[in-house]
Amino acid sequence: MGHPLLRQVARELAPAEIGAAGFRQLVTDMVDTLHDYGGIGLAAPQVGESLRLALIEIRGGPTRYGELAALPLTVFVNPVIEILDPATAGNWEGCLSVPGLRGWVERPQGIRVRYTSDQRQSKTLELQGFNATVFQHEFDHLDGRLYLDRMTDLTRLAFEREFERFHP
Repeated sequence: MGHPLLRQVARELAPAEIGAAGFRQLVTDMVDTLHDYGGIGLAAPQVGESLRLALIEIRGGPTRYGELAALPLTVFVNPVIEILDPATAGNWEGCLSVPGLRGWVERPQGIRVRYTSDQRQSKTLELQGFNATVFQHEFDHLDGRLYLDRMTDLTRLAFEREFERFHP
């Protein structure tokens, strides 16, 4: 489902690539795409680049997912994830690469992410709840997985128009 590139494990970026002109242009294009489509996360494989690069931007406040903690625009290069809290919670997930569908996915709710920033700085970030879910969704793209692969009950997969009608 989706472009075949979405099923490949993306390659790490070499230190010399981070911050180079092509990298900066890709990040700019990804931010534009994220904003144009109203998304909250985007991974490089979703825009045709098999690179371990993702970005997330979550505006805090009340949403259909409840009250969310803000996460300013963050660029994750070569991220590594560690599960801190294996307790899971479910969310209805959608994906810009698999448009028109929503599916119920359970994911761990506490993670630590080690990554390189777009400024070549080594960073660590701990994420909880919905923000942890969003990161794991994007991280899956870097490993050739889609949220559909994480679903355990396909009766909880819906077309978006039906989802909006029956799950306000």
